[in-house]
Amino acid sequence: MAKRPFYISISGKGGAGKTTLTALLLKVLLESSTNDEILVVDADPATNLPQVLGVEISKTVGDVAEEFRKGFHRLDNIGFEKSALLEYYIMRDCIVEAEGFDLLAMGRGEGEGCYCYINAVLSGILGKIVQHYTVILMDMEAGLEHLNRRLDRHVNTIVIVVDNSLMSLKTAEKMKEIIREVGLKISEIYIVGNRLHSKREEAVIRWASQNEFKYAGTIPEDRNIAELAANGMPLLKLPKDSEALRAAYIIAKNIDLI
Repeated sequence: MAKRPFYISISGKGGAGKTTLTALLLKVLLESSTNDEILVVDADPATNLPQVLGVEISKTVGDVAEEFRKGFHRLDNIGFEKSALLEYYIMRDCIVEAEGFDLLAMGRGEGEGCYCYINAVLSGILGKIVQHYTVILMDMEAGLEHLNRRLDRHVNTIVIVVDNSLMSLKTAEKMKEIIREVGLKISEIYIVGNRLHSKREEAVIRWASQNEFKYAGTIPEDRNIAELAANGMPLLKLPKDSEALRAAYIIAKNIDLI
């Protein structure tokens, strides 16, 4: 198991399987008796992770920021006292205590320019609460912008999920460029394949080696995931014989999460 703290960003293009991998790695952690203090962050404004994990949330960071926008009108000119109050309400209303982990969802606001502000608020809050957790799993928004906004500056490991599309590989290559350009201090960058066909998996492994990525493993097609999703059940209910869960254990070991 890697040294703690272990703060991981799970990234990739839209639809590659970031949220699924986040849920699987969380389940692995919860079943591995690591005694970690775990925070799961849904940094995707689509806010799908709470449902995937079976956790009800009352407010997101975006909800609280929107309340402040309507009350104080100009978030860009918010003063120190109001900023501290905003952080207090987010800490109080947005962090949900679930069984074995806490959950924080970013969401989005309605106001013009509010989304960038929400990123800044979330980043600032993470900077203050990271010391309270030994593991943070961040399900990032699709694409590259979270890197440019430096929301990943609190993480030490990045996992990029790729699928059968060429676009997912190009997204990973661009992410690596941006990480270098913005000076993010990342210890390790891994590639994880999601539902890759056998020949495609071989090609992706070769591509990862050529581009100096570490390949951590592949999540296979798993009917259990499809059945749980169809019935609105959380992925934390996956049975122990799930092929995807077994693969997630291997990936967790390869990235030194367990």
